[in-house]
Amino acid sequence: MNPRTRKALEFVLDNLVWFMLLFVLVVFSIFVPNYFQLGIFANIIEASSVLGVMSIGLALVIIAGHMDLSVESVAALSAMAVGILFCSSGIGMGVQLHPEWLMVPVSLLLALAVGGLIGAFNGYLVVRVKMSAFIITLASYIWVRGLVLVVSGGRSAQDLAPAIRWFGIQRLVGLPLTAWIAVGCFVVFSLIMAKTPFGRHLVMIGGNETATFRAGIRVNRNLIIAFVLAGAIAGLAGWLLAIRTSGATANLGVGLLFNAFAAVVIGGVSLKGGVGTLPGVYAGVLLLSAINTAINLMGLPANFTQVIHGLLVLAAVLLDAFKQTIRQRLA
Repeated sequence: MNPRTRKALEFVLDNLVWFMLLFVLVVFSIFVPNYFQLGIFANIIEASSVLGVMSIGLALVIIAGHMDLSVESVAALSAMAVGILFCSSGIGMGVQLHPEWLMVPVSLLLALAVGGLIGAFNGYLVVRVKMSAFIITLASYIWVRGLVLVVSGGRSAQDLAPAIRWFGIQRLVGLPLTAWIAVGCFVVFSLIMAKTPFGRHLVMIGGNETATFRAGIRVNRNLIIAFVLAGAIAGLAGWLLAIRTSGATANLGVGLLFNAFAAVVIGGVSLKGGVGTLPGVYAGVLLLSAINTAINLMGLPANFTQVIHGLLVLAAVLLDAFKQTIRQRLA
């Protein structure tokens, strides 16, 4: 195989999910009535904003060779904390700050702090106490969701302060600000992963933690930072959920974890760690959103969504194994 063919094949393997997204969009545009519209494509990007943000944190931890099952519950708790303080109906306390714009950074910092604290707790137990990330974050998934029920009493907070809700209403170049926030997060964290020592070290840790430690890299510190970031980013996803729904309910965001996992795996992140990019994850998120939109336009029952997502994850895992085989032959 000549170098040019090898290079072209590696490019296709690295960006396979983008080709899949393009293929799906073309097929749906041809065969699904009313699919090929700018408004539909804008809706696909808008609908993927919360899931996309949550997938970033999950992908960071998985690339580092670990797991964080708590992100969905962390997002719900962050949204509930914002809802209780800044909503005026239901269980909302209707806290007012002057000037009103102060409520935006304060509510955002609150959501990030809630998520970051739980992420630090998970990271400490996994990295310092050497407990299984799967068990620790599964426990956090359960107790944090329980905490949401405890603090809310099963009730909801409604009517978020207009100054915060403004972000869920305003649009820029045809897209809501929440979608731009998600795109901005992908750009920033993609650059962090590709251009900074921290990003490169996470990939190395996921590939071989022992070898990375022996190379003099501070493995424990980087892993704890990854867990804190995953928690804080989940908090940001919760903040976006709160402003999109103008409040919070006890079951807010149920099912997001599995969709985030699907997006990460479809996006090319290996569950074994050390492989994956955030642009690929964003393509995975858009792919799921594109399929959901097609199902809605065709009027199919919502249950089809779960079936298709499950089959996509299975296909992504098989495809990952296939890609690894091809890469070994290219090496």
